[in-house]
Amino acid sequence: MRPFGYYTLGRLSLRPAQATTIVLLLLISPITLSPGNAAAPASGTHVYLLRGVLNIFSLGLDEIAAKLQQQGINATVANYLSWSSLADEAAAEYKSGRTKTIILVGHSSGATALPDMVARLDRLGAPVKLAIGLDSVFRTSLSGRVGRYINFYVANGNGEPVAKTRQLHGELENVDVGRLGMGHLTIDKSEIMQRKVISAIDAVAFSPSKPASVTQQTEAIARKQSSSTTDTSTAARR
Repeated sequence: MRPFGYYTLGRLSLRPAQATTIVLLLLISPITLSPGNAAAPASGTHVYLLRGVLNIFSLGLDEIAAKLQQQGINATVANYLSWSSLADEAAAEYKSGRTKTIILVGHSSGATALPDMVARLDRLGAPVKLAIGLDSVFRTSLSGRVGRYINFYVANGNGEPVAKTRQLHGELENVDVGRLGMGHLTIDKSEIMQRKVISAIDAVAFSPSKPASVTQQTEAIARKQSSSTTDTSTAARR
């Protein structure tokens, strides 16, 4: 009989404190999804996705990672607290030649950590090709080498734009998506946003050409939604 006050994990009997420690380690530890039998693998591309606090508010990143894996793109999902060690891992893979293109995605606190991760990778000699932040609620500034940095934020919420420094070598784009009806806790789970993130990643992973401006794409979607709302209101009055 299992003693009172113990939990069972597989064939192991653990005290509550031990069980809690293991669960926390599982939450914080990175999870890497490698391509299976994808039709057109993006050889050499590795996407690192940083969740926010406690991993419970950024599960949309897991959905994005799974979709990337289906396309043949390596994806690692981890808590934002792991950003420094992940940067070291990414730099080591880049220098070994296993990774040719480094892409970063972060939500909430994960988005706040992205500029620091970009700067660290630059110092380690492993430039980031693309970084995408989803609604950082703290003011951040960007420096170092990055091909393109897209910061999606909710201006009518608590989201903040990313500031550009003189040490930045790359393209920075701040995009307000508040007009699309997104909030801080839903931006990573929004189907529209997931498509935009994956589209930007695909443009880098599968095509050498420069992707279109997401600001223009966002404005087009907002106009379409506004037009649809107006048409509905007009029909209702009739």
